[in-house]
Amino acid sequence: MIFKVYYQETKKRNPKREDTRSLYIDATNMPEARMIVEENTSHNIELIEALSDKALAYEQQGVNFKVVTVAELAAAKED
Repeated sequence: MIFKVYYQETKKRNPKREDTRSLYIDATNMPEARMIVEENTSHNIELIEALSDKALAYEQQGVNFKVVTVAELAAAKED
């Protein structure tokens, strides 16, 4: 299942709605999606949303749609 994760890039500042970003991840359930993001990034997770088939089809139309892998998350954390 594909999950959309809304997050702030750092846990060191107060969250600002304008700075909220999102990523898409493939996981079997919501706790697994949260664990993957928490273990491989320093992001402050705001919300994790399971995408229905219709919501996924809509999101896939966007130019920024890309399902990230665990390796990509880990590589981004090292930067």
